Amino acid sequence: MSTGAGSGTNFSTMRGRDYPSLRQFTVFLENRVGQLLEIVRRFEGSNVRIVALSINDATECCFVRFLLSDPEGGREILERAGLALIESDLIGVELPNEKQPLLRVCTALLQSEVNIVQAYPLLYTPNNRAAVALMVDNAEIAMDTLLSRNFRVLTEDDLKFGE
Repeated sequence: MSTGAGSGTNFSTMRGRDYPSLRQFTVFLENRVGQLLEIVRRFEGSNVRIVALSINDATECCFVRFLLSDPEGGREILERAGLALIESDLIGVELPNEKQPLLRVCTALLQSEVNIVQAYPLLYTPNNRAAVALMVDNAEIAMDTLLSRNFRVLTEDDLKFGE
């Protein structure tokens, strides 16, 4: 396999895609009192903040999904805790300042035949504006659609604190 100049191979990012995204970490937990607190406390004393959180609960277990201000640092904290992680790419979208902003986002994605698989609000955004994190079935088409319709798409740099 040739990877040098002129090879025709484009390595746009380490993660194998060329659109801005937010990294989501999914952690599997037993459904016991205090399990979430135990994970959240692991970020105490670090510069990593939880900027979005989603919990899918069942009788015996749950999945906790995090977006973090520093994904690399956050991954290290979660791995040191011995937790199995699933890492996924999401799209962060700042909602427009209008009466039904979510309707505009959903309509734009529907018109491009993109399905939303997961959605949850962000607790922090750089402009203190409402925003959502979306997992979609086709991130490249979703990204092109949102950008072409002048939505502000958030990057991991937008979620950093104090910089």
